[in-house]
Amino acid sequence: MSLASPVRQRNGLALFWAVTFTTSWACWLVAILLGGPPTSSPTVVPYLLGGFGPVIGAIVLRIRRARRGEPAPAHAVSSRPGARWLWVLPLLLLASATVVVAALLAKLLGGPELSLTAGQNLIATLGGPVPFVVSMLIGGPLAEEPGWRGTAYPRLRASMTRLRAGLLLGVVWAVWHVPLFFIPGTVQAAFGLLSWSGLLFTLSVVPMALLTGYAYERGGVPASIAVHFGVNTTIALLTIDSPVTQALVLAVQAVVGFALLGRRGS
Repeated sequence: MSLASPVRQRNGLALFWAVTFTTSWACWLVAILLGGPPTSSPTVVPYLLGGFGPVIGAIVLRIRRARRGEPAPAHAVSSRPGARWLWVLPLLLLASATVVVAALLAKLLGGPELSLTAGQNLIATLGGPVPFVVSMLIGGPLAEEPGWRGTAYPRLRASMTRLRAGLLLGVVWAVWHVPLFFIPGTVQAAFGLLSWSGLLFTLSVVPMALLTGYAYERGGVPASIAVHFGVNTTIALLTIDSPVTQALVLAVQAVVGFALLGRRGS
């Protein structure tokens, strides 16, 4: 590997951060200024576009890399169909299980009962199971994972271990969510930035980054999308909004994430 290669990778990462944050935060600032819930016009347009900041950042880097004739980062994982895709379903189930286990533990400790009532109402509001699944898939996993894991993660891996890369990306990912706390109607705004729920949501992004990072190592972007989708969907269906349950989800996912990434070493 040439001496210029790490420099190029760092430059690419800086460009990714710049495009991602500029795109997302600019769009979400417009949504904040427009006011109203993120599902109503005209706020819905900048709100949705903002969520695609990581994908836009990834596209910009791929276009630049193609024009320069540069190879993919050394730690990039192929997303082409193959044996790696066998990891998608097990990792999806593992991701959902971390939320279910935490919710059951919370109940044993005197927390809220598990209920699908609110989740069923959400599905009905969105028009049925298919629109619900599509919205949960697009709004987060598809809009973000090609950027966070498919683009930023392998570049971070050029100079740090899997665990450090996951932790650093988790912190950046948490900061990226901050404007959502100021858009009325979002889950984050309902929590409140300075509340226990808001704090726990922000902190929970870090173990999520560990889980999705491990998934990327195993099965590429499709696997990280599966983990992101599994966690988000299970949280939505079980309506995880109690600070006790949120704290246990964070703890369970942190234990699993550290165990998986830490066990793999460098």
